Amino acid sequence: MPFLKSLPENAGPPHVFKRHPEVYGPFSEMSEALMNGPSPLSQAERELILAYAAGVMGCDFVYTGHSEVAYARGIPRGTLEALLEDPDSAPVNDRLRPLLAFVRKLAADPNGMRQEDADAVFAAGWDEDALHDAVAVTARAGFMHRLVQGMGFAPLDPEVAKSHAGKRVEHGYVNIYRTFRKPG
Repeated sequence: MPFLKSLPENAGPPHVFKRHPEVYGPFSEMSEALMNGPSPLSQAERELILAYAAGVMGCDFVYTGHSEVAYARGIPRGTLEALLEDPDSAPVNDRLRPLLAFVRKLAADPNGMRQEDADAVFAAGWDEDALHDAVAVTARAGFMHRLVQGMGFAPLDPEVAKSHAGKRVEHGYVNIYRTFRKPG
């Protein structure tokens, strides 16, 4: 049951977004640019990072929802579970491994970040834009973690997450919400 009694029992982020369009309209536009705009990281890699960061942070709601989006974008099913269980043996591209190690540390121990963490990402062939995007996607996961936990939303049903994933891929981060769709 959400902490705000004015919200329905099955409330989730869209209910809050609709209620506060002045805040979440710009947030959705930023999310669209971050997750689907130009980047050295593919859309699938960005969804993988978002879900992974949420999983490391312990936010099941965001992890469940964005794992399904990552899988809908072509990440092999089970990759996220393997990353959370044992990141060193998870079936991911070797070039991606240092970037995911950076994300894991940033999600779990942000005060522990050091130059050598970034240097490992650069040594794997990623540029500063890729690191920026990984940091921003991880930060987005943290924001959503605090939002869903702070509002007291119930865990996301995996079947609902699967159906929403296809809509997220098709419509993106703005047009998925009727409130924010631009006419025309």
